[in-house]
Amino acid sequence: MTWHLLHTLALFWMMVGIGAVVVPVWKAWATKDLDARALLLQEAQRSEVQWLIPGMLATLFTGVAWVSSDESTYNFVRTGWLAALEIVFAIDGFIFLPLMGVGLRRVRLLALQAKHQGRMTEELDEALRDNVPVVFGTLLTLSIPVMVWLAIYQPI
Repeated sequence: MTWHLLHTLALFWMMVGIGAVVVPVWKAWATKDLDARALLLQEAQRSEVQWLIPGMLATLFTGVAWVSSDESTYNFVRTGWLAALEIVFAIDGFIFLPLMGVGLRRVRLLALQAKHQGRMTEELDEALRDNVPVVFGTLLTLSIPVMVWLAIYQPI
């Protein structure tokens, strides 16, 4: 019961992190105001480090501890829905999150440089057209309903 509760709390932590990162990224892409864009990207970058990454790590460790505990009846390998859930979480943690983070750091730095210069730079415009943080942040967000569906309905 303790690991289950801790894992549920870690899931909420991870969800807050996703919202705290992805929503400012979406807002930054929607606005044309350079100051607002730089501020939103700084907030997203800070939230990634303070909320999203620790939330994902806490979710990973509490989930493994819960499934490994004596009170759990699940098996990592033989439970198909759990294996599928692990695969989706691994894609999130090893592909979507790092690519979003790298793109976010790049565009944040370029936005700060453009703010310092007082005008939109060509490098920032190019980075904004790449949409890397938006795409991978959206994919990360869209993977959550898939993981919820797998955990609730246990189809496999």
